[in-house]
Amino acid sequence: MLCVAALVSIRGAQSQSTDQVHVVPRNAPNEARPREAVVATERQPGLPQMKPLRVDVDLVLVPVTVTDPMNHPIMGLQKQNFTLYEGNEQQQIQYFSAEDAPISVGLLLDYSKSMANKFVTERAAVEEFFKNANPQDDYFVITFSDRPRVLTSSTRSIDDIEQKLASDNPDGNTALLDAIYLAIAKMSSARYQRRALLIVSDGGDNHSRYGLKEIKSLVQEANVEVYAIGIFDGLLFKSFEELMGKRWLSEITDVTGGRTVAASDLGKVPEIAATVSREMRNEYVLGYRPRNMVRDGKWRKIKVQVTPSAPGGRVQAYYKKGYLAPTR
Repeated sequence: MLCVAALVSIRGAQSQSTDQVHVVPRNAPNEARPREAVVATERQPGLPQMKPLRVDVDLVLVPVTVTDPMNHPIMGLQKQNFTLYEGNEQQQIQYFSAEDAPISVGLLLDYSKSMANKFVTERAAVEEFFKNANPQDDYFVITFSDRPRVLTSSTRSIDDIEQKLASDNPDGNTALLDAIYLAIAKMSSARYQRRALLIVSDGGDNHSRYGLKEIKSLVQEANVEVYAIGIFDGLLFKSFEELMGKRWLSEITDVTGGRTVAASDLGKVPEIAATVSREMRNEYVLGYRPRNMVRDGKWRKIKVQVTPSAPGGRVQAYYKKGYLAPTR
């Protein structure tokens, strides 16, 4: 029986669902931040306890998305098109899958004041995303401004989600990183093993309790792919946070095997959302049994190379770049 490659164990507060989770306000400027803030050590009311990712090394599963130069997903590749390494040592691919299986998706939508002139575009992006979805997928939606808020819990009703989105208006600051924290917590009860987040935002964060380094560590250890559509106003940035938005989003998505697609032209955002929706569902899964069986808790780097079927064809592969070995 095949083993699951990576499992995230997220323990909520006693008798409390993730729908009720509230992220505590961030520290005052002169207050020291806890040294292990995100990976689960704080015991504050309403905050879920997070444990690091643990991998069963009998079989490591590596989801891989392959795109062409136009960012369109490439399907039809076979196992022989892929070469996989752990560290510098090539591994034998013992499991290969390519199918559009249902997934659990969390949408993180920026409802802060900085999105006021992009709000109609954001809703159009959500509509196009759903048009390209697998009917069997299930979703939850988190909106964020001063704090993250669960708009809808796990549901297959796209109409319900769109109706609730139409009733809100953007305002307030931006707590993007807190929203990602809450989304990872909710994924612990997701319907499917395949799990992904899509962030639609300008990437600016000025109100989160958690920091970029902490959230990067969290998503790196989670069995969730994170994608983002960065909606930017060309060269017009109103704050340092907006200026750094693209970089921050990319740093978060890249460590999960997802990616950030930047859009300076608002008219292209719905099309980008449709492409990301298809890409999210059309991926390959490679499985291998590591030659290195040492249980040392260290980070194991993974590299995937793709040889296109057509000579001279250029491809880009997106995948998670490693995993934590178990300690026992």
